[in-house]
Amino acid sequence: MKRTRLVVWAALSSLAAGLVLVMPQGSLQLAPMAAAQNIGQRTVTGLVVSGDSQTVSGATVFLKNQKSKAIRSYTTTKDGKFHFAQVNMAEDYDIWAEKDGDKTATKTVSSWDARKNFEITLKMK
Repeated sequence: MKRTRLVVWAALSSLAAGLVLVMPQGSLQLAPMAAAQNIGQRTVTGLVVSGDSQTVSGATVFLKNQKSKAIRSYTTTKDGKFHFAQVNMAEDYDIWAEKDGDKTATKTVSSWDARKNFEITLKMK
């Protein structure tokens, strides 16, 4: 009797947690596992190029958290590359670059994007 109660209690607890599905025939079945969430950190890397696709050194790349409004910046290397480490995958970010009054379009690094290494090219207007 105690074992039966324990099994029924475990089944009801799992049902309440959404881990068990009740089938039309009254039987129970385990629910499929949910897809992995975007938890953790990612890197955001890329290249800044001019309107004629030449690399732009010394441009400032901005990475702005859409929720907290915190901004990080990085100055591109001689070959136009930039790199941000430890970017929270659960947050959305705006990214753009500026140099000498020129600016790229603002792009989004989305929390819906599951890539651990996010690569982007920013093109000056």
